[in-house]
Amino acid sequence: MVISFQKKLQSKRLLFLGVFLFFLGLLVGLLIPVMANPRMGLSSHLEGVLNGLFLLALGLIWERLELSQKWLNATFWLTVYGSFANFLAVLIAAATGAGKMMPLAGGQEGSGVVEALVSFLLISLSLAMLTACFLVLIGLYNHLKSK
Repeated sequence: MVISFQKKLQSKRLLFLGVFLFFLGLLVGLLIPVMANPRMGLSSHLEGVLNGLFLLALGLIWERLELSQKWLNATFWLTVYGSFANFLAVLIAAATGAGKMMPLAGGQEGSGVVEALVSFLLISLSLAMLTACFLVLIGLYNHLKSK
């Protein structure tokens, strides 16, 4: 199996972005006490760390995905968007006190604009990550069948 240059580059980018997001999650962990909603700040910290680890794991298996380059590109961008949007949505909620859509960690309501932004990010990232994970499963299944 010949691995394309584009596939290798995406794998390396996922590894870099994973470590970068992990690092951002660690930085947010230092800021938890000064957040408008510290409990949501903890959630943001965990989102950064866990999504960073997810990107790292995906980067390590990326070259095993058997998908067309078009679907690999879609999967790459959906995953990057979903991971960073997840971190950003919860960080915005923590910093502003918004969080109507996250009653367990949020429980508070922010201004209409902030709530709309957080809601948009949460809904769009959910769709992006579900689609990306489905595509990864297809790519891994195709790899499994090819052996």
